[in-house]
Amino acid sequence: MRLGTIRAGGGTRCVLVRDGAAVELPYADVVELLAGDPDWARVTPPSGAATHDVTTVEWAPLVVRPGKIFCLGHNYRKHIAEMKRDMPSYPTLFAKFPEALIGARDDIVLPAVSEKPDWEAELGLVIGRAVRRESPERCADAIAGYTVVNDITMRDWQKRTLQWLQGKTFEASTPVGPVLVTPDELDGAHDLHLRCEVDGEVVQETQTSDMLFAPADIVSYISMVITLKPGDLVSTGTPGGVGDARTPPRYLRPGQRLRTSIEGIGELDNRCVADGAGDHVARAVSAAGASPAPA
Repeated sequence: MRLGTIRAGGGTRCVLVRDGAAVELPYADVVELLAGDPDWARVTPPSGAATHDVTTVEWAPLVVRPGKIFCLGHNYRKHIAEMKRDMPSYPTLFAKFPEALIGARDDIVLPAVSEKPDWEAELGLVIGRAVRRESPERCADAIAGYTVVNDITMRDWQKRTLQWLQGKTFEASTPVGPVLVTPDELDGAHDLHLRCEVDGEVVQETQTSDMLFAPADIVSYISMVITLKPGDLVSTGTPGGVGDARTPPRYLRPGQRLRTSIEGIGELDNRCVADGAGDHVARAVSAAGASPAPA
């Protein structure tokens, strides 16, 4: 099953994606579906539901206002090595806020206050049921599905202190989508091909099997701290190839095109723009607080 969130009718709408079409469901977004219908995996569109061509539809962030956004650092062995860090014994967690999220084709805002915006292609997962203090074995079925994330990071802000938050959650900086794909279609996302390109140049390419902590392990670990709820987003870390680790370092600049893809899920295709270069900020903030589209 493939689910998405689109912009339609002045708001957002959850869609079922099949056969090249996005068919509207009676929910404002994927979060509302997962949180509001315990039998969401069997959802079907109502009779006469509006249908959109997936090649022209406007994708909103997959999860418009998730209750929680957790991210991992240092979770791919090659990335840990390139950053000259020791292999961690526990997941390295940080958070984002919903205002950071943008859609799969939206502009990435490069803030004027940062000189070092960097790319970080990642596998994302969305929680499908409440989970609290559960084993990895039990947490596997708490994952509703997987998506694509690029954890754009302002490295100069990230490194200002030992805490990373300020470099990780700049507004309108983090594309997520285009769809959620359920685990049964991806063999649990154990060995998917992940790729990131800047202006057509491949800068990151690996398999998700290089992850140190697997998705179910991550969910279990976070569940020891706090209850994860349907619609919560977890981004599972980036592989080697980030700009900050290169010699010399490389960073994103306005006008560049960033493409992030994961086998079996889809692709983010985002243009980098300077802060204030268009209506992207207003649109991202509006999407983060969007009301349901009219039925």
